[in-house]
Amino acid sequence: MMFAPGSHLGILGGGQLARMTALAARRLGYRVSIYDPAGDDAPAAPVCDQVFGAAYDDPAGLERFACSVDVASYEFENIPVAALQTVGRGCPVYPGWAVLEICQHREREKLFLHRHGFPHAAFRVVTDAAGLAAAVAELGTPCVLKTAESGYDGKGQLKIEPGADLSQAWREWSGGEPRRGVVEAWVEFVAELSVICARNGQGQLLPFPVFENVHTHHILDVTLCPARLPPEVQMRARELACAVTEALDVRGLLAVEMFLTRGGEVVVNELAPRPHNSGHLTFDASLTSQFEQHVRAVCDLPLGAPDLLCPVVMVNLLGDLWPEGAAPDWRAVLDEPWAKLHLYGKEEAKPGRKMGHFCVLAPALDTAFEKARTIKARLQSGRSF
Repeated sequence: MMFAPGSHLGILGGGQLARMTALAARRLGYRVSIYDPAGDDAPAAPVCDQVFGAAYDDPAGLERFACSVDVASYEFENIPVAALQTVGRGCPVYPGWAVLEICQHREREKLFLHRHGFPHAAFRVVTDAAGLAAAVAELGTPCVLKTAESGYDGKGQLKIEPGADLSQAWREWSGGEPRRGVVEAWVEFVAELSVICARNGQGQLLPFPVFENVHTHHILDVTLCPARLPPEVQMRARELACAVTEALDVRGLLAVEMFLTRGGEVVVNELAPRPHNSGHLTFDASLTSQFEQHVRAVCDLPLGAPDLLCPVVMVNLLGDLWPEGAAPDWRAVLDEPWAKLHLYGKEEAKPGRKMGHFCVLAPALDTAFEKARTIKARLQSGRSF
C-alpha cells in the first residue's frame, strides 16, 4: 500500500536520525510525529508536527501514537520489539518487527548471516567464563567478546589478547552478572566500508555507492565517497548488501557494515535497519539522500536515484569539541564555501556523543579530504580563519 505525500509518518525515536528523516519527509509534503521518552527535549521535536513523550513500554502511549499516524518507522535498534508490535496493531510499521528482532541482537544477527551463507567472522555464543575459554580455544586470539544486545559504538566489547586471564576478562565484561555474549574471531582488515540499500514494498531495490569509513575509538570519525577501493571490491560489496536486504525482506533502509580483509574478501560485520551515520553525506552530495529514500521506501513510493553528485567527505562532530560546554567557533566550517554544517540540536555535549557533522564537497576526493582535515584541526585548536 502506498502512503502518498500528505500522509502522516510516525517515527519511533527522536534523535538526529529522526530529525533528518523528518526534514526530508516534510520537503515531500508529509506530516511527521515522533515517539520518544524525552518528549519535547528530543532533537527531532522542533521539526515535527506532534511529539509523543512516553516510555517504550507504555501500551497506551504507543496506541495513541499508532492511531495518530498512517505509517510508522523507527530510527534506532534498541527499541523493544514489543513496542513495534503494539504500534503495528494500529498502523503498518516498516521495516517490520521481525527485521528489528534480528538486527538488534548480535547472536540472532550472526545466526541469520550464517544460515544464509553470507560471509562473516567466525563466532561462538557464550554465557559464562567456561564458554569463553572454549570459544577462545577454537577461534584463537586476538578475538572480541561482544554483548549480544544493546551494543553500539564499541559499547559492551572487550578485545581478548593472547595470554589474557579469561576468568578475569569475563568478570570485567559481565560485571559479575549473568550475561549472554558473542565471541568473534579477529578480522585483519585493510578497510571498513558500508553500503546502504533501499527497498520499497514493490520489491524495487537500490543501493547507494560504497562508503569508506574510518573509526576512532570504535566511533565513526570520517566517511569518504567515492570509496578508495577497486571497482571489483565495490561491486561485491553492493551485491552482498543487496542480497542481505532481500533475504531480510526489508522495506525501508538497511545499512550493511563490512570489512575488506587483507586477503581481499568482503565480510559482513553489522546490520542496521535504518538511516546510518555513514550515509549522512548523502544529504549534501547525492541526488536522493538516504533520509528521503527511507521515506520513499517506507511509504512505498518509487525510489529516487542514489547517484553521487560529486566527491564528498563527512566528519562527525563529537561532544569532545565542546570544552566546558562552550560550542566551537563554527567559522572554521562556514569559512569554507564547499563545506556544509549539520548540528543536531542536542543541548548537552558529552565526550563521544554525536552532536553534529560537517561535509566537504569538491571536484576531487583528495581535495575534499584535505579540506576536511584542515577544518577539523581548526575546530580542535579553537582557531578560526
